[in-house]
Order: sequence, then C-alpha cells, then structure tokens
Amino acid sequence: MTSLLDKFSAAMQQLPLVAILRGLTPAEALQVGDAIVESGFWLLEVPLNSPQPLESIALLRRRFPDALVGAGTVLDAQQVREVHAAGGELIVAPNFNAEVLAEARRLGLVSLPGVMTPTEAFGALAAGASGLKLFPAELASPAVVKALLAVLPKGTPLMPVGGITPANMGAWRDAGATGFGIGSALYKPGKSAAAVREAALDFVAAFNAVVRA
Repeated sequence: MTSLLDKFSAAMQQLPLVAILRGLTPAEALQVGDAIVESGFWLLEVPLNSPQPLESIALLRRRFPDALVGAGTVLDAQQVREVHAAGGELIVAPNFNAEVLAEARRLGLVSLPGVMTPTEAFGALAAGASGLKLFPAELASPAVVKALLAVLPKGTPLMPVGGITPANMGAWRDAGATGFGIGSALYKPGKSAAAVREAALDFVAAFNAVVRA
C-alpha cells in the first residue's frame, strides 16, 4: 500500500501547487474541484474556517481519490482527528504547533505547518512535519527562502503561501522554493467554476514556464 508521504511526493513531482479553497461550500465543492483537478492540480486544501469544511473534504476525497485532499487552518489535535475521520489526508496550518504535528504523524497524515524563522522550521521538522509552509510570504522574500534552504536538511519541501501569483512565482522558484500554496488568486467565494478553471490553467502554465526557463 502506498503511504500518504509517497502520495505527497508524487503529487509534488507532478505539480507542487496547493489549491487553497477558503470559503468553499459543499454545494460547489465538486464543480470547483473538477475545474482545479482537471487543470492539473493534485493537492487540495479546504481551510477549516470555510462553511462545513469537513463535508467538502469528504466530497472531494471521494471524487478525487488520486489527489491529496485535506484541511487548512488546522489549529489543534482534535481538528486533526476530525479531518482524518472525514477522509482528509493533508493537514496544513498557519503556524507550528507540535501537538498538531504529533497527531498528524500518529494518524499517518501529511503535515505542512506554517513557519517563518529557522527556529520554527527546525522545530517543525523535528516534530515530524512533512514539509514547510512559509507563511505569510508577504512578510518574507525569495532571499529568505534561499537563506532557509542553505541550512535546512537537503530536500526539505518549502512552499511560500500568501500573495503568490503567476507573475511572481519565478523569483521564488529561482531562490529554491519547492512549490506554492495558491489562495484567493485561484479561488474565492463567489468565483464561478469556469473562472476558477481559467485561473488554475494560468497557474499551471506559469509554473511550467518557470520550470522550463
């Protein structure tokens, strides 16, 4: 049986972009999910401060078994258990909380905590993080990514999140960013599935162009 870490690694190799679907409702989950997955995304995150997020996660997991689907804004161990019960496989947080990481690790889930400093980054990795979310990226810069990667264990996934657009991915990627979390530039409440698909295709094309450059 393939572990979730293997599934995460495969998704990162195919397209290391996490679709952050903050505000998604269960009624639109499948239509928006279709638009994103059909565009090439394999990593889907429904933040827990969305309406009925666990229901949306369950719907997306059943619809896209090959994608890695989970929750964002996971703030405590109980929420990790709730996401797991809904079928979620990915735990994303805006911060580093050792209890969240320990519970995710116990349940075999992929975890991406938010960090900003070397102290947080090394603490998160020691606590079992699968990768690191540099958040909010608006407070950092590509130079920060380069500096962190110079001291972090080789191969550590480091993904800036916050303010990422097709136009600015190149500078972050040049500094060594593994991938990105994409939020409101991809999806926000009220955005049609057709518009989400267009945005998703723009991000995929921009990322592929950066990789080829």
